Amino acid sequence: MEDTVLDFGEEDTPPKPPVKYKHPGVCIAHLFFRSAALITYLLCGILGVGFVTSFIVIILLLSADFWCVKNVTGRLLVGLRWINRIEEDGSSVWEYESRKDPSRVATAFESRLFWISLIVFPLIWVFMLFSTIFGLKLQWLAVVIVALILNGANLFGYVRCKFSSGKEMGSAASSYFGGKIFSTLRSNPDLLVAAATTPATAAS
Repeated sequence: MEDTVLDFGEEDTPPKPPVKYKHPGVCIAHLFFRSAALITYLLCGILGVGFVTSFIVIILLLSADFWCVKNVTGRLLVGLRWINRIEEDGSSVWEYESRKDPSRVATAFESRLFWISLIVFPLIWVFMLFSTIFGLKLQWLAVVIVALILNGANLFGYVRCKFSSGKEMGSAASSYFGGKIFSTLRSNPDLLVAAATTPATAAS
């Protein structure tokens, strides 16, 4: 006879709230470099820091953000990664990778954080572009254009990667269920005969 241990009071324990962060450090890195580049751009114009120094610092931050988002945060937060390779003949080849292990999926909050910041920051730099042009601050135009190119490249790459992975999943599911149906009909040919004779019987 086995003894059963009852934990009295456990029924009154409230359920644990869902975990928002599985990768807090990655979330911080995802926002840090792009936020630092934008803040540096705004403060340098206000504080009157030298253009050359500001240009170098901002470009370094934008480059770090581009590499981090492309190779680290996208892979960990949404399970996607894009690669653009130039062939010897000059043609551009896009490659997409998606996470296959469902146990490593990030939380919904982390996914929203990734996509919102990926979309919002290029829009902010577009606003900065018009502000630079209409404010006649043409020396900062190169910085804004570089920021738009790097932020826009990641946005474009991940949007293509998202839709491409969805198509691959859909085609894989279609192939799987199609194979199941084919194997079922092959092992039970009577089903195919019954399906073919049913409409004829109904018509008669």
